[in-house]
Amino acid sequence: MTLMESIPGEEYIVESTRLNDKVGRRLEALGLIRGTRVEVLNRKKNGTMIFKVRGTRLAIGKEISAGIYVKEAAK
Repeated sequence: MTLMESIPGEEYIVESTRLNDKVGRRLEALGLIRGTRVEVLNRKKNGTMIFKVRGTRLAIGKEISAGIYVKEAAK
């Protein structure tokens, strides 16, 4: 599933990203790499997603969140 399909309040593990090189490198620099745990905080109606990764809150648009593939984290 993609991060765009995730449910607010749940935690996920990043499996892979399929983004253009510039965006992918920027997210990697912010700590969003394979195996990273992310917590989805909010999803707006326009597709904007707010999530927490490594203690930092990030907001991304629907095009980027559609390129981040995740799986549900074990509780």
